[in-house]
Amino acid sequence: MTRISKSPTKLKSVYLTPKGLSEAQDELEYLKKVKRVQIAERIHQAREYGDLAENSEYDAAIEEQNLTENRITELENVLKGAKVIAQSRTTDFVVIGSTVKVEIDKEIDQFTIVGKVEADPSKKRISNESPLGAALLGTRVRDEVEVTTPIVKYRCKVLEIK
Repeated sequence: MTRISKSPTKLKSVYLTPKGLSEAQDELEYLKKVKRVQIAERIHQAREYGDLAENSEYDAAIEEQNLTENRITELENVLKGAKVIAQSRTTDFVVIGSTVKVEIDKEIDQFTIVGKVEADPSKKRISNESPLGAALLGTRVRDEVEVTTPIVKYRCKVLEIK
């Protein structure tokens, strides 16, 4: 008889700033303690409307419950694999947590390099796993790097590291 052994699932490290860790913990607590209760109440009210087969209120509440439970699971996994990044004390080279002023195509922009969970391009927070974030890690002021995306290649010059 052949035995198949399953290797334990290894959690992938998720890099978070102290602020990102706190935000994830707060969101998880809110979802578990407040949102779940609100959804349970909506489901209870929708059941009182009668026939569940054609009850859009019930369907919407169940869909919201599924989305919320998925988000709870996602946050729990993030927190299990979280590696908190100490606030960057170095301005010698770019690390996760650094704020970097760069020149791209003769335009100056500034980004903070964060883990993928905290990334929000609209707030100038880019993931260390994004093409630009990965290319900038380890660079120093005046370094130039080539960034390759699925669509375009471009050069980027590091002007300042905070």
